[in-house]
Amino acid sequence: MNDKRFPHLYGPVPSRRLGYSLGVDLLPFKTCSLSCVYCQLGRTRKTTIRRGQFFSAKQILQEVQEFLKSGARVDFITFSGSGEPTLNKSIGWLIRKIKKMSGVPVAVLTNSTLLSRPEVRKELAAADVVVPSLDAASQEVFEKVNRPHPSLRAEKIIEGLVKFRRQFKGKIWLEILLVKGINDSPAHLKKLKAAVEKIKPDKIHLNTVVRPPAESQSRPLSPEEMEKIKEFFGEKAEVVASFRKKEQEKVPENIVQAILSIVRRRPVSLEDLEHSLGLTREELSLHLQRLMEQKRVRMVRHLDRDYFEPA
Repeated sequence: MNDKRFPHLYGPVPSRRLGYSLGVDLLPFKTCSLSCVYCQLGRTRKTTIRRGQFFSAKQILQEVQEFLKSGARVDFITFSGSGEPTLNKSIGWLIRKIKKMSGVPVAVLTNSTLLSRPEVRKELAAADVVVPSLDAASQEVFEKVNRPHPSLRAEKIIEGLVKFRRQFKGKIWLEILLVKGINDSPAHLKKLKAAVEKIKPDKIHLNTVVRPPAESQSRPLSPEEMEKIKEFFGEKAEVVASFRKKEQEKVPENIVQAILSIVRRRPVSLEDLEHSLGLTREELSLHLQRLMEQKRVRMVRHLDRDYFEPA
């Protein structure tokens, strides 16, 4: 993807749940209601719950329309990116317009903090899949793991999710991200399970800290621990597995811009880029080496794996 032509899009990136996902970023970097300790984008300098337009919705829609003409494989169009997408007031309009012009399903990744608002629940109604997060079932744990805007309450977020489930006709895949020693105690998991039973999602996606987090002390659970927790949550639960699909068929015209477009959204491994861009590891390594020499990209080590992020 040429970054200059599509400033609000990224990817398609290989998603563990959504196949090749074309990301739609509606926000300035790190515009969010939370500052999660595990966030791969780093800390939120100032959390907010104030919604705004931020960018031209018509321009974003035009970018999506133009990109879909390129013929690149897109399994989902996903609202995600630099923060909490429901903070953008245009999200409902964009979902409806994209659904009218394309047969590609639309997903929204949300931290659930604004689902207590009726207008937000209504705006997400046209999506095919909503992936909301719920990492905490008590205010104490909520503040430790998600570091929310001062006005937010865990109880209200759970209530919003319950109301959204009653209204939403699409699929809800609830994500719970577990951080070692913070939200994984038996007592807290019991509270989370009780909340999940009220929400009634179609699936429960259990995740842990797999990319370089905002706080280095945020540690992952082991595969064995995750498997036990999956059994505890029951048949709807699954541990989110690593993406395993064949590489993208269409190589982007501007490889450097395509790499930078993905890297500036989240830390990525060489394998992630290989799946996303349809290039060999040797080709990618050459481009990454040049970008590191130019100090545009740097490599970081996390859990015995190398990731690339903006320098």
